Amino acid sequence: MRARRRIQTKRTEDGIALLISIFILLLISVVAIALIVSSGTESSLAGNYRSSTSVYYAALAGLEEARGRLLTNTASSFKTTAPANFQLSPLPIGYANYVLNPGPSDNQATMLTTYLDGEYPSEFGAGPTNTSTTLSIWASNPLKTSLNFPGPLYKWVRINAVSEQWLRQGNGQDVAPFDGAIDSTPLFYDGTNLTDTPSPGRQVLEITSLAVLPNGSQKLLQYLIAPGPAALPPLLATLTLSGSQGNGVTFHAPASNSSYAVKGNNQDCNGNPSATPYPAYPAIGLLTNSNSDIVHVKNGIPTAYWPNYTGVNNPGPDVPDVEDISTSFPLNLQSPGNLDALAQSIIQNSDAVVITPAPSGTAPYLGTATGADLTPLGMSSTNPLTVVVNGNLDISNWSSDGYGLLLVTGTFTYDPDTNWYGIILVIGQGVMNNSQNGQNKQINGAMLVAKTRDGNNQLLTGSKIGGATVQFLDPMGGTGMRYSTCWIQKAQPKGKYKILSFHEISQ
Repeated sequence: MRARRRIQTKRTEDGIALLISIFILLLISVVAIALIVSSGTESSLAGNYRSSTSVYYAALAGLEEARGRLLTNTASSFKTTAPANFQLSPLPIGYANYVLNPGPSDNQATMLTTYLDGEYPSEFGAGPTNTSTTLSIWASNPLKTSLNFPGPLYKWVRINAVSEQWLRQGNGQDVAPFDGAIDSTPLFYDGTNLTDTPSPGRQVLEITSLAVLPNGSQKLLQYLIAPGPAALPPLLATLTLSGSQGNGVTFHAPASNSSYAVKGNNQDCNGNPSATPYPAYPAIGLLTNSNSDIVHVKNGIPTAYWPNYTGVNNPGPDVPDVEDISTSFPLNLQSPGNLDALAQSIIQNSDAVVITPAPSGTAPYLGTATGADLTPLGMSSTNPLTVVVNGNLDISNWSSDGYGLLLVTGTFTYDPDTNWYGIILVIGQGVMNNSQNGQNKQINGAMLVAKTRDGNNQLLTGSKIGGATVQFLDPMGGTGMRYSTCWIQKAQPKGKYKILSFHEISQ
């Protein structure tokens, strides 16, 4: 009996090892499948992330290309590479400029129909009334041909103006001035606030970029941008001269020209007395508190012509308006190092055209540019520019007019055959003179002449700025200088385009 039970018990346990083995195999299979699924999910997530990141940065590359090419001092600037109808400043509401970046399989002529811009009508209620196109730098030579350099995969970038009415994707928003009306006029940026008043701000532009990858991933990004203001020294007189405490300033007016005058009484952009209640300014302001410097400058003006130098105090026929303005001028900018650094910041941080003539072989080793270097720039009353001459500038016999801000680091040789509308800064050698008698033209705006460098073009040591030199020949013509807040505002240098807002647009 016992033997039978043992045999029966043994038989009931037959196959248990097989079941356990099958269960373990099933468990391992489930774990393996889970690992495979998990790995596939992770690969899919990684692929999606890689695709999302790639299309994001492709669209961002389009935004940054457009922002960079809006500057006029770059080789790829729209000003020099885009067609004439690629209007940018001022840009009316309803105009849209497109930068196209066709891929190898794209037809350039049908880019805007293949890759529709549905965002513009969603913001503005209808498509643009006028469009113009130009190619991306990635789709132009030599990147496309000899270099065969692959670029980012964005398809187009749109540049257009915006107004209060179309801020926040067409919902509208009243901005400064908060007048209770949501206007349809273009917006401007004054360095602090958005405004629908053009002066003294710069126009706000909207840049939208569409990127499409071969796998179908798309991304739409958008900037609101505007040029930020570039730092300038305050212009507290029609002509500001730096001093070195005691007969360090040289000013010699034309001694045989009764028409020459320096006036701080504010004028508008047409040369008429300003209707806006702007303050008057000194005719000549000195960055020195030395009375001997003031006397020295007055002695450089023929006594008979003293009444031609009027300004804030209008002192009358006996005394020209020559004043110490050092207490009103920022103290930190009265050192050669800081004022020179400010001049360099204009070069580095503004949309400036920089002209550097070939250096000379003698001290201060500066080359000389001429009016021929200014002519191709295309300055006009509607296109004032910031022009920097790293060296001397001699505009004798140029007989054209300049508009905007002019910065000269060497000697500025002026010709009264030329009107200049805006701001002139002679910071560095701090010397201005003339070699031509010229016609009856003048400088409209304000001027500052300051010596921050020595005869070897090295930065002056110490904390005191050097004495400026403005020395005109006795028979020089021209009608002098007139303070004009209007032209000073127009000549304000454009800083690099500042991003005012950035966001991704849902599609």
